[in-house]
Amino acid sequence: MKQTRQEEISLKLTKEVERWGVFELTLEGPSEGNPFNDIQLGAQFKKGLLYAEADGFYDGNGKYRIRFMPKEEGVWAFTTSSNCSDLNGIVGEFTCTISEDGNHGPVQVKNAVHFQYADGTRFIPVGTTCYVWHLQSEQLQEQTLRTLQQSPFNKIRMCVFPKSYVFNNAEPDAYPFEGSPEQGFDFSRFCPEYFAHLERRVKDLADLGIEADLILFHPYDEGRWGFDEMSPDEDEHYLRYVIARLGAYRNVWWSLANEYDLMKHKKTEDWTRLFRIVQEYDYGGHLRSIHNCRTWYDFGVPWVTHASIQHNDVRVASEATKQYGKPVIIDECGYEGNLDTRWGSLTPEELVCRIWEGNCRGGYVTHGESYLNAEQVLWWSHGGELHGRSVRRIDFMRGILQDAPGQMTYSSDRLDAATLEVRGEYYLQYFGPHRFAFREFSLPDGKYEVDLIDTWNMTITPLTGSYEGRFRIDLPGKLYYALRIRKMTDSSKK
Repeated sequence: MKQTRQEEISLKLTKEVERWGVFELTLEGPSEGNPFNDIQLGAQFKKGLLYAEADGFYDGNGKYRIRFMPKEEGVWAFTTSSNCSDLNGIVGEFTCTISEDGNHGPVQVKNAVHFQYADGTRFIPVGTTCYVWHLQSEQLQEQTLRTLQQSPFNKIRMCVFPKSYVFNNAEPDAYPFEGSPEQGFDFSRFCPEYFAHLERRVKDLADLGIEADLILFHPYDEGRWGFDEMSPDEDEHYLRYVIARLGAYRNVWWSLANEYDLMKHKKTEDWTRLFRIVQEYDYGGHLRSIHNCRTWYDFGVPWVTHASIQHNDVRVASEATKQYGKPVIIDECGYEGNLDTRWGSLTPEELVCRIWEGNCRGGYVTHGESYLNAEQVLWWSHGGELHGRSVRRIDFMRGILQDAPGQMTYSSDRLDAATLEVRGEYYLQYFGPHRFAFREFSLPDGKYEVDLIDTWNMTITPLTGSYEGRFRIDLPGKLYYALRIRKMTDSSKK
């Protein structure tokens, strides 16, 4: 007996998807006209009182897809809705199973100024910037992934659109829209292959445990392709397509723009509208922010989840955290490198110092590297290999932060040295460019053990004995040292 269309679809359905995995429904529909504009498609997903709506998207060759990231285990039912009768009213269900090892779900804000995965596991952002690594040669992309696998980084900033900027003059192999630089682009028609490649790389990052901080707009175009000067309707069409394709991936963050204040054709109200579009159509509630050049965005507004700041003085992290009551990431404090610019020529010592300082002031600071070489392949934009000396030191810092209590906060009582603490339990104090010969402390009741940390040479030296009340610690009077003070437990006193 001939099967109905509903039965055919049911047979092809994925029956099980892990929690925070990707459920995908693939349908066949019309390909004539402009399916990107002409066909509206979505689905409603239900499990008990839980309800979510996800947009579908056209993937070329008559294929339509709807993706969904289930947040709870159990049986989920769905119903499609469309202005095309062949795609409308299709029902089905799937089972959401327990998440596999390494799948902690999407990152969320915890206790106002920290982050955690959806399953409660702590997340400490240790990020890097690599703007268009996914638009390089296949060989270079694979090399970038191998480098990331061996690095301490768990977050990477990257663009959706190609970039036209210094050392970024080559045309990409593909474009996000149909057309060409010579003839112009049709912003109503997406290039599915371009976005399929992007999502493949996002998935590769997820497999490595790395968050993809996707930059949705940027000013590095200036008329070359016109992607930075689309109309409001074209901007919305683009955002909804990207969210439909990528919003089901748990490791996605949304950065509305890089250096948004350089995009002079967009005003504050335009960014508000674009934020609201992302907030409305991203049922997964991924993290959202926007990155500045000179003028900070108002990170206190409710549609921003965390501050993403460019500033070469990372000491602003403590004040910004207090001002906004949100996590603060200094996503650009400068790059270790040798370019002929201030931002691209930091010494490794200076970058490591800034990253330690910003973290010990309650924020998070992103790594960057821009060493010029014969091949003109710079990590900052192209990926490839890391050549700098800061990465190993960042890995060392990450280990110390991971061993520290998750509830640490910045202590404004110790203004002369950046300090994270859990009062009476744990103190991590960074001296950075100061060469103190000694430090004095007055701590709550209890006995404490002290470690001297050389953040550049990556050594931890336990000091002899225990300390209590008011005490003095003699220091070597050298650069880039820190102290770790921990209250002694019964076992550590023995």
